[in-house]
Amino acid sequence: MRTVTLTWALDPSVRHLNHGSFGAVPQPALDAQSAYRDLMEGAPVRWFVGVPDRIAAARERVAPHLRVDADDLAFVPNASAGATVVFSSLRAEAGGEVVVTDHGYGAVTMGAQRFARRWGCTVRTAHVPLAAGPQEAAEAVTAEFSDRTVLVVVDHVTSPTGRFLPVDRVSAAARARGIPVLVDGAHVPLMLDDPLAGVDCDVWVGNLHKFGCAPRGSGVLVARGPLRGELDPLVDSWGVGKPYPANFDEQGTQDFTSWLAAPDALDAVEREIGWERVRADASELVERAADLVADAFAARTGQDHRVEVGTPAVPFRLVRLPGRLGFGPGGGNALRDRVLAEFSVECAFTAFGDEAFLRLSAHAYNTLDDYADFADRCVPALVEWSRDPA
Repeated sequence: MRTVTLTWALDPSVRHLNHGSFGAVPQPALDAQSAYRDLMEGAPVRWFVGVPDRIAAARERVAPHLRVDADDLAFVPNASAGATVVFSSLRAEAGGEVVVTDHGYGAVTMGAQRFARRWGCTVRTAHVPLAAGPQEAAEAVTAEFSDRTVLVVVDHVTSPTGRFLPVDRVSAAARARGIPVLVDGAHVPLMLDDPLAGVDCDVWVGNLHKFGCAPRGSGVLVARGPLRGELDPLVDSWGVGKPYPANFDEQGTQDFTSWLAAPDALDAVEREIGWERVRADASELVERAADLVADAFAARTGQDHRVEVGTPAVPFRLVRLPGRLGFGPGGGNALRDRVLAEFSVECAFTAFGDEAFLRLSAHAYNTLDDYADFADRCVPALVEWSRDPA
């Protein structure tokens, strides 16, 4: 990754190797958010009377970054909240089926299960092999479709495995059968130049605060099909009765400054670096990083720690962990917390099937030295921990 001048609100004493989970916010966006908060606290009545217009203006600024129409886009706190909007708004007949995949984000899958219970439906889980290419992956999902399918929930980029799923093919197959599709694109905003190109889904949700580097709590919901008229925000307020997406612009006295500062974050990265460059550099860097870390593991275990992923996402790569590491009490989260506490390194550990992984990600502030440091300091400890999980 080439040196850039944009500053980030990150603790320099910590190595940040997990942009994929919570992102990082450039300082100009935090400055903008603070200015919005000052306005809110300085004159609350004036602020909340005018906030719907501010939100609508922010939608107009964000929409071009996603190459969508601002009238198709609503702000939500995060992708999971966007999924909850769908689960709360959609109706289903008893006996119906909801299709999910085994790569799904846990919170969204639990939301789908709750939706199914509420309407007397069942959940069918499609198994997509980690190494499956687009056609095999699409066939694995569509094989679960039936005349009783009432909703399909599929990830654009999977959280535990860091891979693309063929949401274009799945959506097309579902559309041909009249089945609504919710695409969980949590990681995708700004990761792809045109994220919804060819994706004919009913609702697509994503987080601006992951790869897009917006302040936390800024997500988007894009609705283009007939379902959009049935969508209601999570909070009933003075927007009730207005057409989508204006009904999402008024949700009471929440702190909306993350939504308003989101376009400042997207614009700052474009202005100071350029999103095309960020994507290209992150892809090259994380591939080199995965090779470096996998080789460090292999030097100590004598095993191959590279992972074959069918269609890896731009800034993600998996490295296989040794032994049963990552499957002890607390799983990958316990491992994450121990590495952070002992080495001041933020990283992600995930699992799929009977294998556990280190999920590496990269962004503009990362350098190869970050991953070399992990290989030098953390890999020996992880190998040792795998031999003595306690």
